[in-house]
Amino acid sequence: MDERDLRILKAIADLGTGSPERIHEETQIPVSTVHYRLNNLRDAGVIRNDLYDLDLDALGLGVTVLVEVLADYAGAHEDVAGTIAEIEGVTTLLSTMGETDFVAVAHLPDDEAVGRLLREFEEVPAVERTNSTYVIETLYDDARALSSYSLDSLVDALADE
Repeated sequence: MDERDLRILKAIADLGTGSPERIHEETQIPVSTVHYRLNNLRDAGVIRNDLYDLDLDALGLGVTVLVEVLADYAGAHEDVAGTIAEIEGVTTLLSTMGETDFVAVAHLPDDEAVGRLLREFEEVPAVERTNSTYVIETLYDDARALSSYSLDSLVDALADE
């Protein structure tokens, strides 16, 4: 995988689409090259399906860290959340009740990146302390939440009458 592959994957993430034409517009990589590289990424197992789900281990982002954040802030909750969400590697940020204010999930390439991530958390003025947990193994992860529901349950809960 090279820089062009990574530019294509980044464009997919930013645009929310795998359209070769849209990827071309974003990256200026020729459409034919985008097609070719997408096929290679599928063959390598990085792209698992046409929804462009990524295998983060195959991509090289196999270290997952959960960071619980206790914050002390006078300003808006959203401002602190926005600052944390901008930390490179943070892919999910949850606002929580209880002892911690936020839980961040980060997918990182290695231990060095974990150190960088934690230092960046320490630099956020509102962050009083963090508690970090390395994930040893992901036992279940489904990006498409609807798959965990039966059709009947979804219709009952979400369909307009």
